[in-house]
Formats: sequence, structure tokens, C-alpha cells
Amino acid sequence: MKLKVKGKKVLIEKVGWVVVSECIPDKKYYNPRISNDGKYWYLSVGIEESKPIVELTNVSLGIDVGIKELAVCSDGTRKKNINKTSNVRRGEKRIRRLQRQISRKYEINKEGNRFVKTSNIIKIEKKIQHLYRRLTNIRLNHLHQSTSEIVKTKPYRIVMEAINIKGMMKNKHLSKAIAKQCLFKFKRQIQYKCEKYGIEFVEANQWYPSSKTCSSCGNKKNDLNLSDRLYKCECGHEIDRDINAAINLSRYKLVN
Repeated sequence: MKLKVKGKKVLIEKVGWVVVSECIPDKKYYNPRISNDGKYWYLSVGIEESKPIVELTNVSLGIDVGIKELAVCSDGTRKKNINKTSNVRRGEKRIRRLQRQISRKYEINKEGNRFVKTSNIIKIEKKIQHLYRRLTNIRLNHLHQSTSEIVKTKPYRIVMEAINIKGMMKNKHLSKAIAKQCLFKFKRQIQYKCEKYGIEFVEANQWYPSSKTCSSCGNKKNDLNLSDRLYKCECGHEIDRDINAAINLSRYKLVN
């Protein structure tokens, strides 16, 4: 797609001149895209920027992601699960209520085997669409804030376990919670922010026993269950399960 820019006006191929809310930087741009989030239209372009020079620490940071909390870092930092907040839960509750309302209206306006979409149904569908958009923005904003806070601690490397989203989604009891956590987006944001600041990003093998290995003595506990939130080792070491996993990830493939 070709663009021609004049201040806050953009000539879009096959569309014509469009007024945008912000001026596109006067730089060489790549891969222009137009998208719609259900309410607004967006024009996004990629531009070249020089990488900031950042002085990194000697810390190797491990990140354990999950459902109970979005992320637990080896330095003890925790990033909350935004889906457990009242703001998100209220939005989800309102969506369910509106969906039931639509179902009732469809049944009332049913003509034989044909469902009639009235102006009221269209209004409710737009409300639902805007609520979904709002929830998406809340989750995305939380991901950006969390990943930026992690990267700004300036570790020289960040280690995350390879995430098998397809495999995780097969669990019918957890699939919805996993989808809402947006774990793949979290990982992708960590990756490109690491690249921006010159931080090494390491992806640990998905079979690496980060949760089952004692971060104190190295002993492997094979009988650890998902319900066990506290890791108790034979050596007497007791630690939160997620912190233990994050510490082990921080040491992944380190040469002593």
C-alpha cells in the first residue's frame, strides 16, 4: 500500500485523502497498515530509529508465566492477573447480561425458522462490541506496562520457558483463562523490548524442569502436582513454586 503524506493529511491508495489525528514522522516508513478495532480506524507505519544505549546490570532474570499471576520474576517481582480485577470482571458480567438480552429478543422476533435482526438488537450488538474492545485495551495496556517495567530493570539477559499455547488450550478447564492471559503477546512484547535495549532473550526448552527442580540443592521432585503452590524439598528448602521456577530459569544454561 502506497501513502502520500502532507501534514495531517494522508493520501491512501484506492481510498483518497484522509485526515489523521497525529502527524506521521518525516522519516522513511515501512509496511503501512490500516486496522479497525470496532470503533476507530488506525493507520500504522514502521519507522527506523536508532537503538538507545543502555547500561545493563549483571543480572540474569528468569520469568515464569502462568494463570494465577501473569508473571513471576526471579527477583521476586510479580505481575498480577488483570482478569481477576473488578474492572474486567464487571465488563465480562455486563457482556454476558447483554448476550442473554439479545437471545431473548431473537426468540421474541423469530418468524418461523428465520431470526429477525431489529434496530434494538443492532444497538445491543454494538454495545457488546465496544465492551469487548474496552476489555482488549485493558489487557493490552497491562501487558505493555508489565513488560516495560520488567525490561527497565536492565538485566543483561531474560529467560522464559517456551510456551506451547496450542497444547495448553487443549485443557478445556483452563483454555478460557489461558486465552485471556494473552501469554503469547506477553512473550512477543518481552522479545522486541529486549531487542530494543540490547538485552539477550533466551527461550528455555519447554521440557526444562524449572518447577520440579529445587533452586537450592538442584534435586528434582517428580511428584510435584499443579495444586502444590509451595515447593518443599528434602534438603529442607521451602519456597513459592513460581519463584522457584523463575530462579531456575534465570540460571538456564549459565556456565559457572
